[in-house]
Amino acid sequence: MTPFDIAAILVSLAAACGVLNHFVIRLPSTVGLVVIGLAASLILVALNAVIPGFSIDDVVRRHILEIDFADALLKGMLGFLLFAGALHVDFESLHEQKWAVALMATLGVLISTALVAAGFHLITGVPILIAFVFGALISPTDPVAVLSLLKSIKVPKSLETKIAGESLFNDGVAYVVFLIATAIAFREASDSPITALEMAELFVLEAGGGAVLGGAAGWIVYRIMRRMDDYALEVLLTLALVMGTYSLAHALHMSGPIAVVVAGLLIGHSGVRYGMSATTREHVEAFWRLIDEILNAVLFLLIGLEVLTVAFDTVYLLYGLATIPLVLVARAIAVGVPISALRLRRAFTPGVVPIMTWGGLRGAISVALVLSLPDHPEKPLLLTVTYVVVIFSIVVQGLTTGRVVRHYMRKSGEA
Repeated sequence: MTPFDIAAILVSLAAACGVLNHFVIRLPSTVGLVVIGLAASLILVALNAVIPGFSIDDVVRRHILEIDFADALLKGMLGFLLFAGALHVDFESLHEQKWAVALMATLGVLISTALVAAGFHLITGVPILIAFVFGALISPTDPVAVLSLLKSIKVPKSLETKIAGESLFNDGVAYVVFLIATAIAFREASDSPITALEMAELFVLEAGGGAVLGGAAGWIVYRIMRRMDDYALEVLLTLALVMGTYSLAHALHMSGPIAVVVAGLLIGHSGVRYGMSATTREHVEAFWRLIDEILNAVLFLLIGLEVLTVAFDTVYLLYGLATIPLVLVARAIAVGVPISALRLRRAFTPGVVPIMTWGGLRGAISVALVLSLPDHPEKPLLLTVTYVVVIFSIVVQGLTTGRVVRHYMRKSGEA
């Protein structure tokens, strides 16, 4: 099939499943699409097991494998989704929460990676370096899933900013940690070892360089917008900003996610406030809202369908179930340490740690990273465990985070 054929099938399926969810299942759209895709995949697997000669699941699996999920997300959809999310983040509120967001997106990711790696090594017995790769890929909260969740629940503004801000930045940081861990774990015997200085240089170039590039590109586009009033051209400018910045970041070995987040924050604040007329603002926001909804629908349907690529090994599934509490405990500590340190200087919303622990959804980022790994005897295990954690996170945590928020708001008297 051509790329257009694949896109046509995915968009058509996403639309059909969206209609089914809207009229019949009535779950939040993100969860509903994952559940429908997962259910369809499991039905095909079950039919293959009970009907001799049934091979439709093999046909579907073959076509799904034609879609490079890692490339489609990391080198395609992610830039658009992150920009759309950053565009609507309250910049003033984010500035007020900058230290909490910065610590959770950096120190928090490192703490979670180390704790998950140690626990995963003990649970499964995989080499510790491979366990660190898993820790890095499962530690970031998925900004697409998290931002979609925040649309459906009422959260205090300061807490919403911390959750959204952290999710937008920690995936870029975690991706750098993942690159370092993967380079160490999968290096050839003939390769020279990576030094601590090289790791630091990679981190600074990826994260810091991405932020500088995104800020520079966003500022240039903002200055151009201030000198015109043509909503069609200004929408096109934002589209060019995302695609050009993301591609340039990859070419320069910088963090594309961080670059488009910084550009999105700048356009969402200065561009919307000082560089757009009311008409342009309405069209730009509507355009990116549609992009966000359409790509979200396709992405979460794909997550459900990707189960056909998972190795159904009972032991692997049990490892996945055992890893769920490990990831949650590591997340609680990764949030709790920065928040506890900052409590010495300021107060936080009651229940901030449990809310951010349970609301820190894992999603497509983790699936894409594990699929991007080179072929290795441990890859089927990592893929299965990642998928189990992600499905639990999106379905169970996604459906119950609102209750957790309301529980703590009632306890604090804010609900």
